[in-house]
Amino acid sequence: MSETPVILQTRDLRKSFGGVHAVDGATTTFYEGKINGLIGPNGSGKTTFFNCVTGMIRPDSGTITMHGRNVTGWAPHRIARAGLGRSFQLCRVFPRMTVLENMLAAVQPASLREYIGNAHHRRTVERARAMLERVGIDHLENSEARDISYGQQKLLELGSTLMTDPPFVMLDEPAGGVNPSLIERIAVLVRELNSEGTTFLIVEHNMDLIMSLCDQIVVFDRGAQIAAGTPDVVQSDPKVLEAYLGV
Repeated sequence: MSETPVILQTRDLRKSFGGVHAVDGATTTFYEGKINGLIGPNGSGKTTFFNCVTGMIRPDSGTITMHGRNVTGWAPHRIARAGLGRSFQLCRVFPRMTVLENMLAAVQPASLREYIGNAHHRRTVERARAMLERVGIDHLENSEARDISYGQQKLLELGSTLMTDPPFVMLDEPAGGVNPSLIERIAVLVRELNSEGTTFLIVEHNMDLIMSLCDQIVVFDRGAQIAAGTPDVVQSDPKVLEAYLGV
């Protein structure tokens, strides 16, 4: 891993809420071109870490470096423009908009002229439909998001995240609340996109999925990294066993 380019690093990252140290000195490294995983027991700080990295919340201290650039404290839109896409633990869609409208809402036009230009709109609609086909829900394009299953909403959110072609995608529990057939569809899509050059960082509680999908895994406990390595390495690490099993 030492020769693999680094896409994201944090150094001594900290975030507290009152007296709770949600992220407590997290120093991590994630690699470009890989499917990276982030796991840990409930309450270990994974989602807070995600929120710090993506600009949703400002860390109390520490640094976040992406593509070698210090992005600590950047706003979410600036992080997104730097090439980071992100999904959420609790699926975020516009419930009263159609599936296709949700996809179109994910794309911000560069100018008013582009927004009102029919050519731009046609290209965007074509791209949205192609992405819906790729994630497997193109048959639902005219359905309102509130009327499709939760698993399909997860696929919709993933498709929306991919609309801007981000080179780096962070997924927060993509398999949470999703039936096994849709989990497999998500896994296949992640592998395909990774083979095409997209880097992933995935938080997930489904251990079968994370161990079969990821090249490298970072393990959190109490807001900090306690182990990192390939799936085989972290599964046999005594600190990981203690964190999960208390042994």
